[in-house]
Amino acid sequence: MRRTRILCTILTAIAIVSSGTGVVAAAPGTSGSGTGSAAAAPTSVPALGADFLWGVSMSGFQSEGHAPDSNWSRYANSGKARDRYGNSADFYSQYAEDIDLAAGLGVRVFRLSIEWARVQPRAGVWDDNDFRFYDAVLQKIRAAGMRPMLTLDHWVIPGWVADKGGWTNQGMVSDWLANMRRVVDRYAAFDPLWVTINEPMGYVAQSIKIGDIGPLDAVPMFDRLVRAHEGIYDYIHQRQPGAKVTSNVAQYPIVQNLTDLLFADRVRGKLDYLGIDFYYGVSLQHPPTTALLGDELWKNAIEPEGIYYNLRTYAEKFPDLPIYVVENGLPTENGAARHDGYTRADHLRDTVYWIQRAELDGIDVIGYNYWSLTDNYEWGSYAPRFGLYTVDVTSDPGLTRRPTDAVAAVRGITASNGVPADYRPTRKPALCSIVSPLQSCLRPVSVP
Repeated sequence: MRRTRILCTILTAIAIVSSGTGVVAAAPGTSGSGTGSAAAAPTSVPALGADFLWGVSMSGFQSEGHAPDSNWSRYANSGKARDRYGNSADFYSQYAEDIDLAAGLGVRVFRLSIEWARVQPRAGVWDDNDFRFYDAVLQKIRAAGMRPMLTLDHWVIPGWVADKGGWTNQGMVSDWLANMRRVVDRYAAFDPLWVTINEPMGYVAQSIKIGDIGPLDAVPMFDRLVRAHEGIYDYIHQRQPGAKVTSNVAQYPIVQNLTDLLFADRVRGKLDYLGIDFYYGVSLQHPPTTALLGDELWKNAIEPEGIYYNLRTYAEKFPDLPIYVVENGLPTENGAARHDGYTRADHLRDTVYWIQRAELDGIDVIGYNYWSLTDNYEWGSYAPRFGLYTVDVTSDPGLTRRPTDAVAAVRGITASNGVPADYRPTRKPALCSIVSPLQSCLRPVSVP
């Protein structure tokens, strides 16, 4: 009966989870008083510490191009997706230039994924040539002075795994671990930060959307994701003493407690830091719209103070874990100006301000990654643009990387470890954010 109730709630959640990066504001439960009570707004915010990790994010399938057979390459080219895949931003050919662009931002972390479909094209067969591609990428990242953050599973499985039933197959965890152990063996020496599974709730929702699993398979998939995370967590620590491992928590309105119940709460003993992904805002001023359900992600409201509520909630829920913002960014429609006038640079500075406020209030935030370095394939569409460098995939054969206004903003932030002490956000906090309904109404943040 309990699983039936959970399943019903998951089915409701699937209608809420957006495509693309798949993250919207959360409605986690309150944790009582303590960390981060903000009765009065400070007149200044100190810079973040010299050990704070600034970074950029991307994922293999979304950016690499030259896609091998996988569940997502099949879906993207099936005619069901808004756009066919092509070669995306072609990171596969242009990785050296892209890594140089990242290094030029002054960031210290470069997040990417090691595509299972690329390195193990057939059961029992690993492709050393494509492992050498990732060898070269990681060597370049290290040579450029950055630390890799490696995502083991960013929603893409090989075609042969999909043919066996994917996450519905009882042998899936064994197949998954066999590949991921090879990845860990090969790359532990690079001392990466690790993300085991990208956004478990989004993974389940997207698997239903593209037909990999049925709705009744959702709870068993969560169970297998938990087993996969726990198994590779232990293996990483065997191969890389002192490793830092997480699975990033995506934020969804209304159902965040459920997503934590199904995954984060179950693996909390095997997390070295808590990765969170935060994008959109929902509040009394900006109620949910149908944009949350489709590809028009640029229509979603943006409330940067929501990241403060999110950080405060998780700091109180997991007080023993430092928090890393693994993904955060701003979507535009094909690179055009947003209807609300919010620029990428202002959004970035506003968000960093609220991270500095969180640190000032005693919340242990250790890093921030911008999603994404370049525009990419947002799970079926090239229309949503998140890149610091914009790329016209559908109209520019040269795939030129063109800097947005946020490039200069990132450089200023990384050079100073934050926004200036007297910075003021360009947007006032919204009324009663659904990120944390009770806390944001009873313990609201404000600006001077």
